[in-house]
Amino acid sequence: MRRGAIMAVAAAAALAAGCLGTDKTTVTAAPASAGASSSNASSATSSRARPALTVAVTTPDKRRWRRLVPATGDIAAWQEVVISAEISNFRLTAVSADVGDRVRQGQLLASIADDTVAAALAQSTAAVAEADAALQEARANAERARQLRGSGAMSEQQVRQYLSAEQTAAARLQSAHARVQADRVRMAQTRVLAPDDGIVSARTATVGALAQSGQPLFRLIRGGRLEWRAEVPEATLGQIAPGTRTTLTAPDGSRVNGKVRTVAPTVDPATRNGIVYVDLPSDGGKALVRAGMFARGEFELGQDEVQTLPQSAVLLSDGFAYVFRVEQADDGAARVAQAKVKAGRRSGDRIEIIDGLGADARVVAQGVGFLADGDAVRVTTTPSAAGTATQ
Repeated sequence: MRRGAIMAVAAAAALAAGCLGTDKTTVTAAPASAGASSSNASSATSSRARPALTVAVTTPDKRRWRRLVPATGDIAAWQEVVISAEISNFRLTAVSADVGDRVRQGQLLASIADDTVAAALAQSTAAVAEADAALQEARANAERARQLRGSGAMSEQQVRQYLSAEQTAAARLQSAHARVQADRVRMAQTRVLAPDDGIVSARTATVGALAQSGQPLFRLIRGGRLEWRAEVPEATLGQIAPGTRTTLTAPDGSRVNGKVRTVAPTVDPATRNGIVYVDLPSDGGKALVRAGMFARGEFELGQDEVQTLPQSAVLLSDGFAYVFRVEQADDGAARVAQAKVKAGRRSGDRIEIIDGLGADARVVAQGVGFLADGDAVRVTTTPSAAGTATQ
Protein backbone atom coordinates (compact mmCIF):
# COMPACT_ATOMS: atom_id res chain seq x y z
CA MET A 1 0.00 0.00 0.00
CA ARG A 2 2.77 2.36 0.97
CA ARG A 3 4.76 1.34 -2.15
CA GLY A 4 1.79 2.21 -4.40
CA ALA A 5 1.41 5.61 -2.80
CA ILE A 6 5.09 6.34 -3.32
CA MET A 7 4.90 5.40 -7.02
CA ALA A 8 1.85 7.63 -7.53
CA VAL A 9 3.67 10.59 -6.01
CA ALA A 10 6.72 9.96 -8.27
CA ALA A 11 4.54 9.86 -11.40
CA ALA A 12 2.87 13.13 -10.49
CA ALA A 13 6.26 14.79 -9.97
CA ALA A 14 7.51 13.62 -13.39
CA LEU A 15 4.37 14.96 -15.09
CA ALA A 16 4.82 18.34 -13.41
CA ALA A 17 8.45 18.52 -14.54
CA GLY A 18 7.43 17.86 -18.18
CA CYS A 19 4.88 20.65 -18.13
CA LEU A 20 7.42 23.07 -16.74
CA GLY A 21 9.94 22.19 -19.55
CA THR A 22 7.36 22.97 -22.22
CA ASP A 23 6.61 26.34 -20.68
CA LYS A 24 10.31 27.19 -20.60
CA THR A 25 10.76 26.43 -24.29
CA THR A 26 7.87 28.68 -25.21
CA VAL A 27 9.15 31.52 -23.08
CA THR A 28 12.66 31.39 -24.51
CA ALA A 29 11.35 31.61 -28.13
CA ALA A 30 9.88 35.05 -27.53
CA PRO A 31 13.22 36.88 -27.06
CA ALA A 32 14.49 35.46 -30.41
CA SER A 33 11.53 36.99 -32.27
CA ALA A 34 12.12 40.29 -30.57
CA GLY A 35 15.75 40.21 -31.73
CA ALA A 36 14.68 39.76 -35.37
CA SER A 37 12.34 42.75 -35.16
CA SER A 38 15.15 44.80 -33.70
CA SER A 39 17.43 43.81 -36.63
CA ASN A 40 14.84 44.86 -39.26
CA ALA A 41 14.35 48.18 -37.56
CA SER A 42 18.10 48.74 -37.53
CA SER A 43 18.31 47.93 -41.27
CA ALA A 44 15.55 50.40 -42.11
CA THR A 45 17.30 53.07 -40.07
CA SER A 46 20.55 52.35 -41.94
CA SER A 47 18.78 52.67 -45.31
CA ARG A 48 17.35 56.04 -44.37
CA ALA A 49 20.82 57.16 -43.35
CA ARG A 50 22.36 56.44 -46.79
CA PRO A 51 25.35 58.76 -47.31
CA ALA A 52 24.94 61.68 -49.72
CA LEU A 53 26.84 61.60 -52.99
CA THR A 54 28.80 64.68 -53.93
CA VAL A 55 27.80 65.66 -57.48
CA ALA A 56 28.49 68.37 -60.03
CA VAL A 57 25.54 69.93 -61.82
CA THR A 58 25.07 71.25 -65.33
CA THR A 59 22.34 72.90 -67.36
CA PRO A 60 21.26 72.32 -70.98
CA ASP A 61 23.37 74.13 -73.55
CA LYS A 62 22.01 75.50 -76.84
CA ARG A 63 24.20 74.66 -79.82
CA ARG A 64 23.93 74.76 -83.61
CA TRP A 65 24.31 71.29 -85.08
CA ARG A 66 24.32 70.23 -88.71
CA ARG A 67 21.17 68.38 -89.77
CA LEU A 68 22.49 65.17 -91.29
CA VAL A 69 20.86 62.24 -93.06
CA PRO A 70 23.00 59.08 -92.86
CA ALA A 71 23.15 56.58 -95.71
CA THR A 72 25.17 53.67 -97.06
CA GLY A 73 25.95 52.52 -100.56
CA ASP A 74 28.50 51.36 -103.10
CA ILE A 75 31.05 53.41 -104.97
CA ALA A 76 30.96 52.84 -108.72
CA ALA A 77 32.29 54.29 -111.94
CA TRP A 78 30.27 57.24 -113.22
CA GLN A 79 30.37 55.67 -116.68
CA GLU A 80 32.39 52.61 -117.66
CA VAL A 81 33.19 52.00 -121.32
CA VAL A 82 33.80 48.49 -122.66
CA ILE A 83 36.48 48.60 -125.35
CA SER A 84 36.57 45.69 -127.78
CA ALA A 85 38.00 44.79 -131.19
CA GLU A 86 35.97 45.72 -134.25
CA ILE A 87 37.45 43.04 -136.51
CA SER A 88 37.63 39.30 -135.96
CA ASN A 89 40.14 36.50 -136.39
CA PHE A 90 43.25 38.66 -136.23
CA ARG A 91 45.93 38.28 -133.57
CA LEU A 92 46.96 40.95 -131.10
CA THR A 93 50.53 42.02 -131.77
CA ALA A 94 50.97 44.58 -128.96
CA VAL A 95 49.24 45.76 -125.78
CA SER A 96 50.13 49.33 -124.80
CA ALA A 97 47.97 49.95 -121.69
CA ASP A 98 47.38 48.23 -118.39
CA VAL A 99 45.04 48.45 -115.41
CA GLY A 100 45.33 51.77 -113.59
CA ASP A 101 46.80 53.69 -116.52
CA ARG A 102 45.32 57.12 -117.15
CA VAL A 103 44.85 57.48 -120.92
CA ARG A 104 43.83 60.24 -123.30
CA GLN A 105 41.24 60.15 -126.04
CA GLY A 106 42.74 58.56 -129.17
CA GLN A 107 45.67 56.98 -127.32
CA LEU A 108 46.79 53.58 -128.65
CA LEU A 109 45.79 50.74 -126.31
CA ALA A 110 46.51 47.66 -128.45
CA SER A 111 47.58 46.70 -131.98
CA ILE A 112 46.16 43.94 -134.17
CA ALA A 113 48.01 42.21 -137.00
CA ASP A 114 47.41 44.25 -140.17
CA ASP A 115 49.34 42.39 -142.88
CA THR A 116 46.24 40.78 -144.37
CA VAL A 117 44.30 44.04 -144.24
CA ALA A 118 47.25 45.91 -145.78
CA ALA A 119 47.34 43.46 -148.68
CA ALA A 120 43.63 43.89 -149.24
CA LEU A 121 44.06 47.66 -149.20
CA ALA A 122 46.82 47.49 -151.79
CA GLN A 123 44.66 45.30 -154.01
CA SER A 124 41.66 47.60 -153.79
CA THR A 125 43.88 50.62 -154.50
CA ALA A 126 45.14 48.92 -157.67
CA ALA A 127 41.56 48.16 -158.63
CA VAL A 128 40.80 51.87 -158.43
CA ALA A 129 43.58 52.65 -160.90
CA GLU A 130 42.30 49.94 -163.24
CA ALA A 131 38.72 51.19 -163.02
CA ASP A 132 39.84 54.75 -163.63
CA ALA A 133 41.69 53.72 -166.82
CA ALA A 134 38.63 51.81 -168.02
CA LEU A 135 36.48 54.85 -167.38
CA GLN A 136 38.78 57.10 -169.41
CA GLU A 137 38.54 54.73 -172.38
CA ALA A 138 34.76 54.43 -172.04
CA ARG A 139 34.39 58.20 -171.93
CA ALA A 140 36.44 58.62 -175.11
CA ASN A 141 34.31 56.05 -176.94
CA ALA A 142 31.12 57.63 -175.67
CA GLU A 143 32.24 61.10 -176.76
CA ARG A 144 33.03 59.83 -180.30
CA ALA A 145 29.64 58.09 -180.44
CA ARG A 146 27.88 61.33 -179.52
CA GLN A 147 29.68 63.15 -182.33
CA LEU A 148 28.80 60.51 -184.94
CA ARG A 149 25.23 60.13 -183.82
CA GLY A 150 22.89 61.02 -186.68
CA SER A 151 25.65 61.03 -189.30
CA GLY A 152 24.97 57.46 -190.39
CA ALA A 153 28.57 56.42 -189.68
CA MET A 154 27.46 54.60 -186.50
CA SER A 155 24.22 52.87 -185.82
CA GLU A 156 21.99 54.00 -182.96
CA GLN A 157 22.51 50.68 -181.21
CA GLN A 158 26.28 51.13 -181.18
CA VAL A 159 25.89 54.66 -179.86
CA ARG A 160 23.76 53.42 -176.96
CA GLN A 161 26.30 50.68 -176.20
CA TYR A 162 29.16 53.19 -175.91
CA LEU A 163 27.10 55.48 -173.71
CA SER A 164 26.10 52.55 -171.48
CA ALA A 165 29.72 51.39 -171.26
CA GLU A 166 30.68 54.86 -170.01
CA GLN A 167 28.10 54.70 -167.20
CA THR A 168 29.19 51.18 -166.28
CA ALA A 169 32.84 52.21 -166.07
CA ALA A 170 31.94 55.18 -163.86
CA ALA A 171 30.00 52.90 -161.51
CA ARG A 172 32.87 50.43 -161.33
CA LEU A 173 35.24 53.24 -160.38
CA GLN A 174 32.92 54.34 -157.56
CA SER A 175 32.74 50.75 -156.37
CA ALA A 176 36.53 50.49 -156.39
CA HIS A 177 36.80 53.69 -154.35
CA ALA A 178 34.29 52.27 -151.83
CA ARG A 179 36.36 49.11 -151.45
CA VAL A 180 39.44 51.23 -150.77
CA GLN A 181 37.56 53.19 -148.12
CA ALA A 182 36.36 49.97 -146.48
CA ASP A 183 39.88 48.58 -146.41
CA ARG A 184 41.16 51.81 -144.89
CA VAL A 185 38.54 51.53 -142.16
CA ARG A 186 39.61 47.95 -141.51
CA MET A 187 43.21 49.10 -141.39
CA ALA A 188 42.27 51.72 -138.77
CA GLN A 189 40.44 49.04 -136.78
CA THR A 190 43.72 47.20 -136.30
CA ARG A 191 44.59 49.98 -133.83
CA VAL A 192 42.50 49.84 -130.63
CA LEU A 193 42.23 53.44 -129.40
CA ALA A 194 40.84 55.03 -126.22
CA PRO A 195 37.40 56.52 -127.00
CA ASP A 196 37.72 59.12 -124.23
CA ASP A 197 39.95 60.31 -121.41
CA GLY A 198 39.85 58.00 -118.42
CA ILE A 199 41.43 55.30 -116.30
CA VAL A 200 41.79 51.69 -117.43
CA SER A 201 39.86 49.62 -114.87
CA ALA A 202 40.25 46.17 -116.47
CA ARG A 203 42.32 44.49 -119.20
CA THR A 204 41.80 41.12 -120.87
CA ALA A 205 43.91 41.84 -123.97
CA THR A 206 46.93 39.53 -124.32
CA VAL A 207 49.60 39.55 -127.01
CA GLY A 208 49.07 36.61 -129.36
CA ALA A 209 45.41 36.16 -128.53
CA LEU A 210 42.93 36.02 -131.38
CA ALA A 211 40.76 39.14 -131.33
CA GLN A 212 37.05 38.70 -131.83
CA SER A 213 34.60 41.42 -132.71
CA GLY A 214 32.68 42.51 -129.61
CA GLN A 215 34.95 40.66 -127.19
CA PRO A 216 36.05 43.05 -124.37
CA LEU A 217 39.72 43.96 -124.35
CA PHE A 218 39.65 46.85 -121.84
CA ARG A 219 37.29 48.64 -119.50
CA LEU A 220 37.66 52.40 -119.11
CA ILE A 221 36.27 54.68 -116.38
CA ARG A 222 35.34 57.80 -118.33
CA GLY A 223 37.20 60.82 -117.04
CA GLY A 224 38.28 58.78 -114.01
CA ARG A 225 35.05 59.94 -112.36
CA LEU A 226 33.47 57.95 -109.54
CA GLU A 227 30.06 58.23 -107.93
CA TRP A 228 28.51 57.08 -104.66
CA ARG A 229 25.17 55.33 -105.09
CA ALA A 230 23.65 55.95 -101.68
CA GLU A 231 20.55 54.09 -100.54
CA VAL A 232 18.24 56.48 -98.70
CA PRO A 233 14.93 55.54 -96.99
CA GLU A 234 11.85 56.82 -98.76
CA ALA A 235 10.87 58.91 -95.72
CA THR A 236 13.90 61.20 -96.12
CA LEU A 237 14.44 60.91 -99.87
CA GLY A 238 12.39 64.03 -100.56
CA GLN A 239 14.67 66.18 -98.38
CA ILE A 240 17.67 65.61 -100.64
CA ALA A 241 18.10 67.71 -103.78
CA PRO A 242 20.79 68.05 -106.46
CA GLY A 243 23.71 70.08 -105.14
CA THR A 244 23.39 68.84 -101.54
CA ARG A 245 26.77 68.58 -99.86
CA THR A 246 27.82 65.08 -98.84
CA THR A 247 30.62 63.62 -96.76
CA LEU A 248 31.71 59.99 -97.16
CA THR A 249 33.73 57.90 -94.76
CA ALA A 250 36.10 55.58 -96.61
CA PRO A 251 36.85 52.08 -95.28
CA ASP A 252 40.13 53.36 -93.79
CA GLY A 253 38.31 56.14 -91.94
CA SER A 254 39.28 58.92 -94.33
CA ARG A 255 36.64 61.45 -95.32
CA VAL A 256 35.80 62.44 -98.89
CA ASN A 257 33.53 65.31 -99.92
CA GLY A 258 30.99 65.01 -102.69
CA LYS A 259 27.90 66.64 -104.16
CA VAL A 260 24.52 65.17 -105.13
CA ARG A 261 24.16 64.98 -108.91
CA THR A 262 20.66 63.53 -109.12
CA VAL A 263 18.05 61.58 -107.17
CA ALA A 264 16.47 58.48 -108.68
CA PRO A 265 12.81 59.02 -109.62
CA THR A 266 11.81 55.57 -108.33
CA VAL A 267 11.99 53.63 -105.05
CA ASP A 268 12.80 49.94 -104.75
CA PRO A 269 9.51 48.30 -103.63
CA ALA A 270 11.42 45.56 -101.80
CA THR A 271 13.69 47.75 -99.65
CA ARG A 272 11.69 51.01 -99.76
CA ASN A 273 14.94 52.81 -100.50
CA GLY A 274 15.79 55.22 -103.29
CA ILE A 275 19.18 55.77 -104.93
CA VAL A 276 20.94 59.12 -104.64
CA TYR A 277 23.84 59.63 -107.06
CA VAL A 278 26.72 61.61 -105.57
CA ASP A 279 29.60 62.90 -107.70
CA LEU A 280 33.02 62.35 -106.15
CA PRO A 281 36.26 64.19 -107.00
CA SER A 282 37.75 63.10 -110.32
CA ASP A 283 40.89 61.98 -108.52
CA GLY A 284 38.75 59.75 -106.32
CA GLY A 285 39.75 61.72 -103.24
CA LYS A 286 43.43 60.98 -103.98
CA ALA A 287 42.66 57.27 -104.32
CA LEU A 288 40.97 57.13 -100.89
CA VAL A 289 37.94 55.52 -102.52
CA ARG A 290 37.77 53.10 -105.42
CA ALA A 291 35.03 51.60 -107.54
CA GLY A 292 33.42 48.64 -105.81
CA MET A 293 33.98 49.90 -102.26
CA PHE A 294 31.18 50.08 -99.69
CA ALA A 295 30.99 53.43 -97.91
CA ARG A 296 28.95 55.23 -95.29
CA GLY A 297 28.14 58.89 -95.58
CA GLU A 298 25.96 61.79 -94.56
CA PHE A 299 23.92 64.37 -96.44
CA GLU A 300 24.06 67.85 -94.91
CA LEU A 301 20.60 69.44 -95.05
CA GLY A 302 21.33 72.58 -93.02
CA GLN A 303 21.75 73.49 -89.35
CA ASP A 304 19.45 73.28 -86.32
CA GLU A 305 19.59 74.88 -82.88
CA VAL A 306 19.44 72.00 -80.40
CA GLN A 307 19.43 71.56 -76.63
CA THR A 308 22.35 69.40 -75.49
CA LEU A 309 23.83 67.84 -72.37
CA PRO A 310 27.08 66.01 -71.71
CA GLN A 311 26.60 62.33 -72.49
CA SER A 312 27.80 61.58 -68.95
CA ALA A 313 24.66 63.32 -67.62
CA VAL A 314 22.27 60.91 -69.34
CA LEU A 315 21.50 57.43 -68.01
CA LEU A 316 20.48 54.90 -70.67
CA SER A 317 18.44 52.02 -69.27
CA ASP A 318 16.08 49.52 -70.94
CA GLY A 319 16.01 51.56 -74.13
CA PHE A 320 15.08 54.83 -72.40
CA ALA A 321 17.06 57.91 -71.40
CA TYR A 322 16.96 59.49 -67.95
CA VAL A 323 18.51 62.47 -66.18
CA PHE A 324 18.63 63.35 -62.49
CA ARG A 325 17.33 66.82 -61.69
CA VAL A 326 18.75 68.42 -58.56
CA GLU A 327 15.91 69.84 -56.43
CA GLN A 328 15.56 71.34 -52.96
CA ALA A 329 13.61 69.01 -50.65
CA ASP A 330 11.18 70.10 -47.90
CA ASP A 331 13.79 69.32 -45.24
CA GLY A 332 16.22 71.76 -46.90
CA ALA A 333 18.50 69.06 -48.29
CA ALA A 334 19.33 68.69 -51.97
CA ARG A 335 17.84 65.60 -53.53
CA VAL A 336 17.70 64.20 -57.05
CA ALA A 337 14.56 63.41 -59.02
CA GLN A 338 14.85 60.96 -61.89
CA ALA A 339 13.26 62.32 -65.09
CA LYS A 340 12.66 60.55 -68.38
CA VAL A 341 13.81 62.48 -71.45
CA LYS A 342 13.84 61.92 -75.20
CA ALA A 343 17.40 61.80 -76.51
CA GLY A 344 18.44 62.42 -80.09
CA ARG A 345 21.69 62.80 -81.99
CA ARG A 346 25.18 62.59 -80.55
CA SER A 347 28.21 64.69 -81.42
CA GLY A 348 31.49 64.29 -79.60
CA ASP A 349 30.73 64.17 -75.87
CA ARG A 350 27.33 65.89 -76.24
CA ILE A 351 23.87 64.41 -76.72
CA GLU A 352 20.75 66.13 -77.99
CA ILE A 353 17.76 66.35 -75.62
CA ILE A 354 14.63 66.60 -77.73
CA ASP A 355 11.97 66.62 -75.01
CA GLY A 356 11.45 66.24 -71.28
CA LEU A 357 13.84 68.86 -69.89
CA GLY A 358 13.49 72.59 -69.31
CA ALA A 359 16.09 75.04 -70.52
CA ASP A 360 16.96 76.10 -66.94
CA ALA A 361 16.93 72.64 -65.35
CA ARG A 362 19.86 71.69 -63.11
CA VAL A 363 20.92 68.08 -63.61
CA VAL A 364 23.70 65.86 -62.32
CA ALA A 365 26.63 66.10 -64.74
CA GLN A 366 28.24 62.71 -64.16
CA GLY A 367 28.11 59.60 -62.00
CA VAL A 368 24.39 59.12 -62.71
CA GLY A 369 24.80 55.35 -62.59
CA PHE A 370 25.29 55.54 -58.82
CA LEU A 371 22.10 57.50 -58.11
CA ALA A 372 18.51 56.55 -57.44
CA ASP A 373 15.36 58.66 -57.40
CA GLY A 374 15.14 60.64 -54.16
CA ASP A 375 18.80 60.29 -53.12
CA ALA A 376 20.29 63.11 -51.08
CA VAL A 377 23.27 64.79 -52.72
CA ARG A 378 25.84 67.46 -51.99
CA VAL A 379 26.41 69.87 -54.87
CA THR A 380 29.95 70.89 -55.72
CA THR A 381 31.29 73.27 -58.33
CA THR A 382 34.37 71.08 -58.88
CA PRO A 383 33.53 68.23 -61.30
CA SER A 384 36.59 66.23 -60.21
CA ALA A 385 35.16 65.97 -56.70
CA ALA A 386 31.85 64.56 -57.89
CA GLY A 387 31.08 60.93 -57.24
CA THR A 388 32.40 60.78 -53.64
CA ALA A 389 30.13 59.77 -50.79
CA THR A 390 30.03 62.00 -47.70
CA GLN A 391 28.15 61.75 -44.46
